[in-house]
Amino acid sequence: MATKKNKKVDFTKKIEKKLNTVKISAAKANDFALNATEEVVTETIEIASQWQKVTEKALKGGVQLLNNQQNIIFDTLETYKKHIVSGKKRFRKVFA
Repeated sequence: MATKKNKKVDFTKKIEKKLNTVKISAAKANDFALNATEEVVTETIEIASQWQKVTEKALKGGVQLLNNQQNIIFDTLETYKKHIVSGKKRFRKVFA
C-alpha cells in the first residue's frame, strides 16, 4: 500500500497572514482618504479666501456706487425744488 502524506494546512498562519494583509490595506485606504480630505479642505479654504476678497471689493464698490446715486438724487431734487420755486414766482407774476 501506498502511504499518503498528510498535508495538514496550518489555518492559524493563513488567517494571520490574511489579517495582516487586510490591516495593511485598511491602513493604506485610511491614509489615502485622509490625504484626499486634507487636500479638499485646504483647496476649499484657499478658494473661499479668494472669493472673500472678491466679495469685499464688490461691497466696497457697491457702497461707493450707492453713495454716488444718493448724491445724484439729492442734486436732482434740489434742482427741481429751485425750478418749482422760480416757476411759482413766474406763475404769480403772469396771473396776479
